[in-house]
Amino acid sequence: MVSPILTARRPIIEVLQAAAQRLESAGLFFGHGTDNAHDEAAWLICHALQLPVDKALPDRLLNAREQRQIASLIEQRIELRQPAAYLTGSTWFAGLQFQVSSDVLVPRSPLAELLVNQFQPWIDASGIQTVLDLGTGSGCIAIACAHYLPGTQVTGSDISLPALQLARLNAEANQLAQRCEWVYSDVFQNLSTQRFDLIISNPPYVPELRQQQLPDEYQAEPALGLYSGGDGLEHAARILLGAARQLTSEGHLILELGESADSLQQQLPMIPFIWSEFEYGGEGVLIASRALLQTHERAITHWYQSRNGQEET
Repeated sequence: MVSPILTARRPIIEVLQAAAQRLESAGLFFGHGTDNAHDEAAWLICHALQLPVDKALPDRLLNAREQRQIASLIEQRIELRQPAAYLTGSTWFAGLQFQVSSDVLVPRSPLAELLVNQFQPWIDASGIQTVLDLGTGSGCIAIACAHYLPGTQVTGSDISLPALQLARLNAEANQLAQRCEWVYSDVFQNLSTQRFDLIISNPPYVPELRQQQLPDEYQAEPALGLYSGGDGLEHAARILLGAARQLTSEGHLILELGESADSLQQQLPMIPFIWSEFEYGGEGVLIASRALLQTHERAITHWYQSRNGQEET
């Protein structure tokens, strides 16, 4: 069947409309960089024609070859059910461009808003000199920290070697390699001697039971970066347990928990975490000072041990 996109020379706006309609009718999930078929079609068209994604599409006619290139991308998006970023090989986060592959999650965290605003009003960024991004993936959060907090030294850690390699490439592409260090580590395992003014993390937080309920586009992402035990808090528990020991005296932890935030609040109601508010959408991001974590160290330890069937010592 000939794609509805392909005819003789056509205005680019008509091709965009046809592509968006094709994506919409295919029942795809949008949420990995765009939230609708029109914007996703525009993104794929820009990639096919090597046009900048941050500018309006030019008012010109597309020839048959260009239409075939666009049609091929649109059909791949439909047939493979992969996020568009995996097809284009790149995406944007906090105003910066990043290479992505199926080895990492597609960057889409509300933490971008905090980074652009230098963590105001929650944290005084002038006191941040060292940053740790736990579970760095593509390196987008670590690199954005280095970009928006000039003078800081940033460490990104991950248990995935392919992810760390991609993060290195992204740091180089954004000309921030000299201020970014990449460490292979399972949470704090290989970082025990270091202290940081800020620990920031978007760890896995999706309950494992939800895996089969998610759209195909999520299934295309690495499970290592998505799922975290029965309640989605397995990684969060390890981070909360060890964060105080890795923070400087005035340091802070920023931890994204998404849909599992409510579960954490129910399990640790005695801890008055700060929950960040976002102008452009997003939720489930807690902020905790080292002092707060130390004050509630016993409760966190008991919670962690009870989760793992351990007796309190």
